[in-house]
Amino acid sequence: MFRYYHFSIACFFVGLLAAGQVSPDCSSAIPICYNTPINGGTSGFANDDFNGALTTGCLEQTTSGAIESNSAWYRFRTNASGQLGFNIMHDPSEDWDFALYQATNCSDLGEPIRCNFFDNSDGNASIGVGEDPTGDQDSVQYEDWLYVEPGQDFFLLINNFSDANSGFSIQFSGTILEANPNSTLDCTIINNLLGSPIVACEPDIVTLDATTMDAFNYVWYRDVGNGFEEILGENNPTLQVSVSALYRVSVMTPTENIISDVQVSFSVVPTIAIVENETYCLSGAGYDLSRKDEEALGSQSADDFFVSYYLSQQDAELGTNELPSPYIPDLGTTTVFMRMSSRQNPDCYDASQNFDLFTIAPPVLGEDEEVFLCENVSTINIGEETSDPNYAYSWDTGENSSSISVSEPGTYILTATVSDGNVFCVRTRTFTVIPSAMPVISDVLVDDFSYRNTIRVVTELEGDFEYRLDDGEFQDSSIFENLLPGNYRVYMRDLNGCGVTCAPIAVVGYNSFFSPNGDDRNDEWHLLGMEYLDDPKVTIYDRYGRMIIELTANGPGWDGTFNGTALPGTDYWFKLSYKDDTGSRLEPKFFQNHFSLRR
Repeated sequence: MFRYYHFSIACFFVGLLAAGQVSPDCSSAIPICYNTPINGGTSGFANDDFNGALTTGCLEQTTSGAIESNSAWYRFRTNASGQLGFNIMHDPSEDWDFALYQATNCSDLGEPIRCNFFDNSDGNASIGVGEDPTGDQDSVQYEDWLYVEPGQDFFLLINNFSDANSGFSIQFSGTILEANPNSTLDCTIINNLLGSPIVACEPDIVTLDATTMDAFNYVWYRDVGNGFEEILGENNPTLQVSVSALYRVSVMTPTENIISDVQVSFSVVPTIAIVENETYCLSGAGYDLSRKDEEALGSQSADDFFVSYYLSQQDAELGTNELPSPYIPDLGTTTVFMRMSSRQNPDCYDASQNFDLFTIAPPVLGEDEEVFLCENVSTINIGEETSDPNYAYSWDTGENSSSISVSEPGTYILTATVSDGNVFCVRTRTFTVIPSAMPVISDVLVDDFSYRNTIRVVTELEGDFEYRLDDGEFQDSSIFENLLPGNYRVYMRDLNGCGVTCAPIAVVGYNSFFSPNGDDRNDEWHLLGMEYLDDPKVTIYDRYGRMIIELTANGPGWDGTFNGTALPGTDYWFKLSYKDDTGSRLEPKFFQNHFSLRR
């Protein structure tokens, strides 16, 4: 256990009557060069230090007609350079404000360089400059750090706006304390014989020294809340004390009687309990170190003590490089060192314990996945391609393997678990099996037959498809433009891997009707663009399937007769065939159509 005398945090109040440590006027501001013990509550104000002004910085005149309300004034002088802050610690149920002035005297305060007036609706236990001791980075109770140089003077006004008023303490903070732990502030401003208020740890002994030249008698007194009482038998220049109280000495010299008071506050030193080692499943959120607080506190109260965590014994003893919580450790074993500190005085601490945090990695699984079950496939495998022998696998279907075969659409969940003792690391992966159809071309339409043509591939299926013409690239669109008359192959592919279908097509055109009435207009019917095909033949049928005539590319069109006899006006059907690149005769799909003969 380690004990120090200065720069402590006091959060809870012991009810000392310390009116001598609180001054309501700037002109009699209490000089301080260390943290203060718990000061007595404030009551009203004496002289109006702002001469009737309505505001000073963020503070405004209250209904009492003055800016000050249950006020206390302090002053301090810097003795080093660096980052400086302070915490005004108080009962969480009370509301305190402050204004800080950089000035050498009360008649020329100017505007405050730091000021805070936010009400304490959140029930915080402190207000100040720098960093909230709770670690809250967004606390509205705290103003920005000060950056100071040696010899700068400051006045601090503290106001209370609560019905309750149980007192407060002041603790200094900042990196300046690390480099100058005993000389951050200038103690020569204190003309009190016994010096600045003192904070210490039980069961330390504090020596009060009132040694004065030519003194012939010393009388010591102690006030623990009931007024000063003489400490009988203590008449030496020094007094050793171990009890929190307001102490007074009366020093008699041949020329004067000197009276000096000093407040001394002792805090209990905690005892950190032995804690068990931990096994932790690594997660992005990190390990919540505060889970060990209760175990470390044992029967001690979290209202009196707090626990912090470090990666070395030295850091734990110095209270530096505290680990954040949650903390993300490396895999394997990390030794975590603990420090339990008094909330009243963090320099009263115990750093005798540590524990091992053994971190295991959770199972590694792939991302959630959509899998397509093709209509021509009865089953499909889902899951992890490679099974890890260190994992236990389970499916929501009841199976216990890294992969399974499924035959129905739906959602399937794979769970992988790795364990160490009673700690289980679990990961899940979801597979969504979606049905997908084989591509089917329902029709191919030639739009507005001309020398440069446009075709559209038509399908009646819902799905994700892409299209290609001959040896071109696949495309999302089912439309192909600027095609010369001729024969082609059109491809339709399912994007989910369920196959490709292909169909030969001929880009040619025809009139939907003709009228062989001898007026030399539209007297014959012929397939347009046949000359671009290899050995094309068009066979025309009547409604009963009887072949009427066969047309070739270079022959005449049909004049509407059969064996010299004019056929009646009605619909007729035709088929097209031609040779492909291999010399095989093809009948292109989607081209068995009909036209009308009109009389």
